[in-house]
Amino acid sequence: PAEPTLVLRLKFLNDTERLARVRPGDTVGALKRTYFPGQEQQVRLIYQGQLLRDDAQSLAGLHLGHLSVLHCHLSPPSAAPTAPGTPGPRSPAPATLGVGSLALPLFVLLLALLWYLQLQHRHVFTATATTCLAGLTLLVTFVAFAMYRR
Repeated sequence: PAEPTLVLRLKFLNDTERLARVRPGDTVGALKRTYFPGQEQQVRLIYQGQLLRDDAQSLAGLHLGHLSVLHCHLSPPSAAPTAPGTPGPRSPAPATLGVGSLALPLFVLLLALLWYLQLQHRHVFTATATTCLAGLTLLVTFVAFAMYRR
C-alpha cells in the first residue's frame, strides 16, 4: 500500500501560507529541497517553537499531523566566504557628523534661546509671535519624538 500523504501549512513571517504535500517518511531536508529549491541553506523551519536543525530527521519523528503549521523564515543569502589571508569586506566607516544630524539639536537650542528671550523681554514679543513660537515648539517636539522613536 502507498504511504499516506500529509498536508502541512508552511507559514511565512508576512502571514502568507503555502500548502505542502509530504509523506511521513520524508525528511526535513527533503521538504526543504522540494519546496525551497536552491534556498535550502537560507530556510529555517520552526515547529512548536523548536528550530528543526536536523535535515535527516523524518517528519514522522516530529509527530506532525494533517494541516500542522511549520513556520518558515527565509534569511537573505550570505556573501561568499573569503579565503584565509585575503581581506574580507570592509566594515562600514563610522558615521560622520553631518549637518542633517545636527539640525534637530540646533532647532531645539534656537527654540530654548527664543523662549528665554520671550520670558526676559516680554515687551518685544507680540501675542502673535508668542503663539507662533508655541506652535513651532510643538512641531519640533513631534519631529524629535518621531525621529528618536525608531
